[in-house]
Amino acid sequence: MVRVLVTRPEPGASRTARRLEAQGFQPILLPLTETVALPVEAGVFAAAAAVAVTSANAVRHAPKELVAALAALTCHAVGKRTAEACRAAGFTSVSEGPGDAEALAGAIIGELTGKEMIYLCGRVRFPVFEERLAVAGVRVRPVETYDTSELDYRDDAVVARLSGMPVEAVLLYSTKAAPAMAGLAMRPTLRHLFERARFLALSARIAKALRGIDAQKVRIASQPDEDALLKLLSLPG
Repeated sequence: MVRVLVTRPEPGASRTARRLEAQGFQPILLPLTETVALPVEAGVFAAAAAVAVTSANAVRHAPKELVAALAALTCHAVGKRTAEACRAAGFTSVSEGPGDAEALAGAIIGELTGKEMIYLCGRVRFPVFEERLAVAGVRVRPVETYDTSELDYRDDAVVARLSGMPVEAVLLYSTKAAPAMAGLAMRPTLRHLFERARFLALSARIAKALRGIDAQKVRIASQPDEDALLKLLSLPG
């Protein structure tokens, strides 16, 4: 059975593990990042015309009072999973985007030019979404609901998590996890656990962050969603 290392944080890691088991793979969970809620005040959003969310974590960590204050606005979610999280949180009108933050910006520019938009987001994020909207005249008001931090593991903890056995594939979901994974794979006492592994990245940006990993071992999903990422497991090495 193919052993697959899942590096994303919970609760997504366990959800991915269930998908892998259903497909006949053996998942091993080693979250390399964790998300924590930030203190946020509900604020006054009377001028806002819409809400945008490019990460499910942004709405999962948002206080209920904040969601209640915004729930009547149209919520533009980056993709299917984020849209589901927005509906579950209480947003009543959710628009499902194309799965990519830059593409979402392009899709909503016409509707929001000259207006203010609330952006539920993390403290660490790529600026391209906000920059593209700002250039088009959309007033973006970021509301940071969570932060992401790296998790560090001692060598013996990694060996124990992997039961001392190599993995054949590693799933990578973020540019924070990628360099952390590369660092683990290059540790002298851990190198043997990853020598045969393929490193499967959700995007080219994540793959680029795998500094030190042989490029021939890296594969990039055809689009930035988990369905495309898991399809890579079925491709010949």
